[in-house]
Amino acid sequence: MPSNIPNLLTWARILLIPLFVGVFYLPADWLSPDEENLLATLIFIVAAITDWFDGWLARKLGQTSAFGAFLDPVADKLMVAAALVLLVKLERADAIIAFIIIAREIAISALREWMAKVGTSRSVAVSFIGKLKTAAQMISIPMLLHHGRLGGFDLQAWGGVLLDVAAVLTLWSMAYYLWKAWPDISAHGG
Repeated sequence: MPSNIPNLLTWARILLIPLFVGVFYLPADWLSPDEENLLATLIFIVAAITDWFDGWLARKLGQTSAFGAFLDPVADKLMVAAALVLLVKLERADAIIAFIIIAREIAISALREWMAKVGTSRSVAVSFIGKLKTAAQMISIPMLLHHGRLGGFDLQAWGGVLLDVAAVLTLWSMAYYLWKAWPDISAHGG
């Protein structure tokens, strides 16, 4: 397991997950609901920033590795899944939307793993639509975690709309990846 700065940041992101979830399970007299929301939002934002930063550092410092390429998306998916499950529990997100997003992540991860095994992983490289989906998720989740207003801006309402957009982009990107992978699936006994 290579230990370099980008991988350590990825591990830190994974270690933030129990802290992030734990915020909502602290004794009631430790934090007010508004403080819980703010703290969870800040933890999620820090995790999102480390996601961008560890990739940038890996490229800048020439510290990319097969292990880092594996661990980084796992950390991302774990953090997003934890956030979506919490948002459903807190009744700030619809369970169907969370299921669509989480199921797509599992399905595409499995597809990428299979494609790598058959030596055709390039056909399921990250697409622009996948990046849009990720951006919509990473903006909507902190809005829903904050669950309030920021100035005159209703974060809950707009976060809900943006999460719905993320779900549509999720389905679109999954269809795109499956379409790109179909020739390889057909050729390898799919």
